[in-house]
Amino acid sequence: MTTNENARKGLRRLVRGALIAAVYAVLCAALLPISYGEVQFRVSEALTVLPILLPEAVPGLFVGCLLANLIGGAGILDIVFGSLATLLAAALTYALRRLPAWAAVLPVVVINGLVVGWVLHVAYGAPLLLSMGSVALGQAVVVYVLGLPLMHLLRRRLPERLLH
Repeated sequence: MTTNENARKGLRRLVRGALIAAVYAVLCAALLPISYGEVQFRVSEALTVLPILLPEAVPGLFVGCLLANLIGGAGILDIVFGSLATLLAAALTYALRRLPAWAAVLPVVVINGLVVGWVLHVAYGAPLLLSMGSVALGQAVVVYVLGLPLMHLLRRRLPERLLH
């Protein structure tokens, strides 16, 4: 592969990562009433399956979550720890991408349940275990009911050269 081809491929990945970040943040903002607060249901978390298909989704999800948390999250704890939880979960999903998809996205449910549940507990005074369970349940619904079908659709529709 020539230097020019490598540069083009790198630029494409950068743009795809930026698009993922933008879609994540816009979905959170557009669905503000359910994306933020003591009980939240982030439809944008359906995108957390994308590291299975696209490595650039890892930084894209982190930036998107960071932007979303700046827009309306639960303060500095959410901006820092919520965004880092998304980064860790996305990186683990990418690392586990060769497993069945349901297993590869499990870190998204577990890490966000624990970390975001703790953030909501501290920020809003919500009961810790209830917050963790609520976030994990919301994550599971979004990831497994919306995210996995999205991943299968993209896998069928995107050209193989765009995937990994």
